Amino acid sequence: QVQLVESGGGMVQAGGSLRLSCAASGRTISGADMGWFRQAPGREREFVAAVRWSGTTTYYANSVKGRFTISRDNAKNTVYLQMITLKPEDTAVYYCNLLTYWPDKPMIGSWGQGTQVTVSS
Repeated sequence: QVQLVESGGGMVQAGGSLRLSCAASGRTISGADMGWFRQAPGREREFVAAVRWSGTTTYYANSVKGRFTISRDNAKNTVYLQMITLKPEDTAVYYCNLLTYWPDKPMIGSWGQGTQVTVSS
């Protein structure tokens, strides 16, 4: 079973940038479509971005389109989320996961601990 460890979160002011990483272990994710999700306090976990196994196709939630970029390095078994022009409404715990259905259906039971992103106004 794959283990996913997210990192790179932190506290930034509105307009700032962060780069999140998701390192996988236990199995290779090079053949898996991957996604980023987030959960804000009191809200359901929501889809943020997805990348095909090859890295050539991406898909974004409308709320982050143009500001976030998902990428992957299969040699490092790692997926990234570059976030710019951050807004207070981006505040959430961010998770990565394998996708069972493109572009936004995550695999059940593979969630990591997540990484907290806090954006102040």
